[in-house]
Amino acid sequence: MKRLMYLLCFVFITAFAQGQAKYVFYFIGDGMGVNQVNGTEMYRSELQNGRIGVEPLLFTQFPVGTVASTFSAKNSVTDSSAAGTALATGSKTYNGAIGMDEQQIPLQTIAEMAKKAGKKVGIATSVSVDHATPAAFYAHQPHRNMYYEIATDLPKAGFDFYAGAGFLKPTTSADNKEAPSIFSMFEDAGYTLARGYDDYKAKSDQAQKMILIQKEGADASCLPYAIDRKEGDLTLAQITESAIDFLTKDKNKGFFLMVEGGKIDWGCHSNDAAAVFSEVIDLDNAIRVAYEFYKKHPKETLIVVTADHETGGFVLGNGKYELNLKVLQYQKNSADILSNQISAMRKNKNNKVLWNEMKAFLSENMGFWKEIPLTWEQEKKLRNEFENSFVKNKIVFEESLYSKNEPMAARAKEIINEIAMISWASGNHSAGYVPVFAVGKGSELFHEKIDNTEIPKRIAKAAKYK
Repeated sequence: MKRLMYLLCFVFITAFAQGQAKYVFYFIGDGMGVNQVNGTEMYRSELQNGRIGVEPLLFTQFPVGTVASTFSAKNSVTDSSAAGTALATGSKTYNGAIGMDEQQIPLQTIAEMAKKAGKKVGIATSVSVDHATPAAFYAHQPHRNMYYEIATDLPKAGFDFYAGAGFLKPTTSADNKEAPSIFSMFEDAGYTLARGYDDYKAKSDQAQKMILIQKEGADASCLPYAIDRKEGDLTLAQITESAIDFLTKDKNKGFFLMVEGGKIDWGCHSNDAAAVFSEVIDLDNAIRVAYEFYKKHPKETLIVVTADHETGGFVLGNGKYELNLKVLQYQKNSADILSNQISAMRKNKNNKVLWNEMKAFLSENMGFWKEIPLTWEQEKKLRNEFENSFVKNKIVFEESLYSKNEPMAARAKEIINEIAMISWASGNHSAGYVPVFAVGKGSELFHEKIDNTEIPKRIAKAAKYK
């Protein structure tokens, strides 16, 4: 009898241990290397506690943490499409590919596996729904810039919930020809389109499948940076909340949800540290929404947080054995908004801006002189740029992958980075390790340094998708 009891206990324990992750959250911070995470926590400590150290983000406190390599099939430094494909399919491919291998043969994604396993599936992002990372989970196209063709793959995948800023080329094919509207295709496939958070709440109960994007007239390429956000703007936390709400209604067989914090990468491309730290915190706020769900279903939920690659070669230090991150609090907006404001000043005054006016503007919007003392060399750099672009009218905009900044905005950004004592190697990607954090059912599978292709394979194992 005792042996029988031991056997039954063993069977029960084994069965319990072999349970599956019914609910899977897969968060991807685009461009979020280890220094972007560590820098955000050190910035929070200086700002909130007035001391050297870290003020932890929620996701860095998950019980499992490691790092992953990110190289693509043909490049030591990956792009977002190859990295997104690796994170979605567990296979390396060439830079530019969306959900395809090196021979341009479609690869099965973990989201498609989840759908076949009977789960509801959601794909969400803070940039456009047809951008590289989200696209890699539902589309199969030879190049990431085929935005229209990527969007036409969305209803073919048949997932339950999509969300993001919008769609980049809703009526224009890759060969620049006029094409039928993708929105008509979505409607024909049974999708309800919600424009904004309030519209989602009004329509969600009656919708069978949902696409949530920003309000009419908003930028289709991305949500506003968190540092620039205004009341009424759609947020990544609201998107995550909406996804959970939609994927758990009706018959609840579990779900798979991928959420991308896409503008961490954009800020890194622009070398805009204040914007980057705000975006990492914003992703953490979205993860917090998922974590509240996890606390209600701890034995059935897996949350994995990682990144597709590091962007910018971001370094915490510029030669001195110290940091001064707290000065970034005085930068009121992203460098993009700062640039727009300078352009507006230029236009309103017919380019006849006085140095004292520019100095007052930078004092108010960057904290220079008012909150942050400048050296003679730093002020000279700003004054020289002012002479070039406003007196001599030699205006050379600084371009990065996703932005084009007024020269005065570019110099102001360089100076605040210098004062904060941080450095950037470039305006593009690097091959640096990316972090991996996990909590919940199956999180023990992420315990050692891994390659990015291992992440979806281990999620699939935890969720028993195959």
